[in-house]
This record gives sequence, C-alpha cells and structure tokens, in this order.
Amino acid sequence: MEALKQGSDVLFILLGGIMVLAMHAGFAFLELGTVRKKNQVNALVKILADFSVSTVAYFLVGYGVAYGTHFFVGAEELAAKDGFELVRFFFLLTFAAAIPAIISGGIAERARFYPQLLATAVIVGFIYPFFEGIAWHQNFGVQAWIQSVTGQPFHDFAGSVVVHAVGGWLALPAVILLGARSNRYRKDGAISAHPPSNIPFLALGAWILTVGWFGFNVMSAQTIDKISGLVAVNSLMAMVGGTLAALVVGKNDPGFVHNGPLAGLVAVCAGSDLMHPLGALVVGAIAGTIFVTLFTLTQNKWKIDDVLGVWPLHGLCGSWGGLAAGIFGSKALGGRGGVSLVAQLIGTTMGVAWALLGGLLVYSVIKAAMGLRLSQEEEFEGADLSIHRIGATSDREVSW
Repeated sequence: MEALKQGSDVLFILLGGIMVLAMHAGFAFLELGTVRKKNQVNALVKILADFSVSTVAYFLVGYGVAYGTHFFVGAEELAAKDGFELVRFFFLLTFAAAIPAIISGGIAERARFYPQLLATAVIVGFIYPFFEGIAWHQNFGVQAWIQSVTGQPFHDFAGSVVVHAVGGWLALPAVILLGARSNRYRKDGAISAHPPSNIPFLALGAWILTVGWFGFNVMSAQTIDKISGLVAVNSLMAMVGGTLAALVVGKNDPGFVHNGPLAGLVAVCAGSDLMHPLGALVVGAIAGTIFVTLFTLTQNKWKIDDVLGVWPLHGLCGSWGGLAAGIFGSKALGGRGGVSLVAQLIGTTMGVAWALLGGLLVYSVIKAAMGLRLSQEEEFEGADLSIHRIGATSDREVSW
C-alpha cells in the first residue's frame, strides 16, 4: 500500500506540474493578443526563454534557497521514493517561473531581451524563493513569530501572495523605471490608444490559464491524500465571480471580461482550502472589480504604462487574496477557520515590501549597468524585427 501511495503522490504532483506548465502557454497568448502586432513574436519567445532560464536558476539555486536542499547527488539518490522530490521541484518550478511571466506582461513592447533574462535569473534564483521559503518552509522562524503574535501562521495555500502579489509588485518598479511606451502619453495631455491586437488570442490565453489554474490550486495539496474538492469548487466560484464583476464594471469590454476570471483566481489561491464557495464567489467579484478599476486608473489617470495590467491583476488582487483568506476563511463567514486576519495582514505586507525592494534593486542596477529599454528606433520598428528579425506573419512568400 505504501508503494501505491508513493506512486500516486508522484503522479498527482506531476500532473499538477504539467497543468501549470501549460499555463505558460496561456501567459504567452494573453500577452500576444494584448500587445501590438509588431511585438507578438517577442511575447512568445520571452515566455519560453524566461521559463528555461527559470528552470536552471531554480534547479541550481532557488529550490535550495527556499527548501534547504539540493540536487547535487547521484541519480540513484534522486530516484528515491519514485523521484517525488524531483517532481515536487518540477511543480514548484512552474510557480517560480510564473514570476517572470507576470513581469513580462507589464514591461512588454519596450524592454530589452537579455537584460530581462538576467533579471529573471536573479529573481527566480534568490528573490522569489527567499520569501517562498519563509511562507512555505518556515525559514528564519518568521511564521513561528507571526503565530506567536496572532495565534495563527500566515496562510497562503496556493500563492495569492507568494506567487501573484510578489510577481505583481516586482513588476511595478520595472514598469516605472522603463517608462511608458513611446507616444503613449503625449505632451498635450492626450493618450494614444493601443488596443489589443488580437482578441481571439487574448481569449485563448485567458482560457488556457483558467483551465491550468485548477492544477495550480488543487495540486497545491502536493500529496493525493490531501486533495480537496472544496479547493476546486472555490476556484470555480471565484473565477465566475471575477468574470461577472469585470463584465459589469468593464462595460462588456472583452479585454476586461477575459482578465476577470484571472483576477478571481489570483485572489482565491490563498484561502481556497478554507472558504465557503459563496465566500469565494464574493472574493472573486471584488477582485474583478479591483482589476477593472485600478487598471483604468493606472493607465489613464496615473499614467503608469503597465501593458497587461499585471500590477492590478497580480499585485493588488494577490494582496486582496491574502487578506481575503483571513476574512472569508473565518468560521463567522462560513469558512473552516484556523486563520487570522492580522496574520494575513502581516504576511501580505511582508511579501509586498520584499517584492518592491527586490524589484527596485534588481531593475535599478540593470538599468544603470546595461540599460533596460530598446532604443527609440528599435521600439518604433517593434521588438519582433528589432530582436528576432521576423514578424508574426510574413508579408510575402520566399522561394527557396
């Protein structure tokens, strides 16, 4: 029986890893459909290259920073327990690699390629796993301290704060340091509209992310005996709540409608194992409203050119999710209890502060040392031709 349980756990977490890996195609197509046509190839290449760099950085450094272990032993030892520790690395890698995928959407259309890959290596190798280890591996006694102060540890079942808030708040300094896309905000106060280039691809990306998210949340149990249908249904309800709120508040705009479910899913990650489904519906609806409202404010009033709205979507909705776990996870609102709003506030604030500091440091140093932004000519021509020497669609046939 033990061998069967062990093999089932390996298969369970491996399938979760594969589902979250598929979400990276969703990141790619969401960005591809949102950016202008001259930057579509760059969106696709960035996500794959970022994932590859993330894998090496997390395998060699990041996983050890978070969990105090390493893979510098023989393959026979790595294969112990059917290689469970290896597939656990694979699963958690797909979370770590989501960080640069999130950032990619904010800095789209004007960021240089290789400086961002360098930032990815530093972020996935150290900055992200440092906080991941605090939240999910009790590193440095921080969780014990939070529990001693509030009576409960900081709770983040599937990463509203650890992954999404950290990713969104890391992106914010990068977006600000890069500056807005050329001619986005004109001197006369007018704003140049850059509508999504391909709504069907944007929608495809959102759907891929939505489906993969059930692996992201449900498989965060990590072993099959801890699987919970409550997590699945709460994820569903939050997704629906986010969609309906974005539909209404966004006035039928398809870009908002397809980001709505993502906002709801970001917010429900932390407390998906605790909330009542009706609570999850409300959490998702609030997240959808936050995204539409704050995306509009950042773009039009504050003039922060966050192309995909990753700070409102991941940074703010992720922060809301951390707090929502402490509110809707309580027994008073139909949740399972065992969570403290004060603990959630402390843990969320720590994640946000660490991400802001890390993002500011990494991107400031890279900007000073080698530059972050494409030249004016390269940006005008588009990242596809400037960096990759080919567009998404050929204008003419070539004979060989």
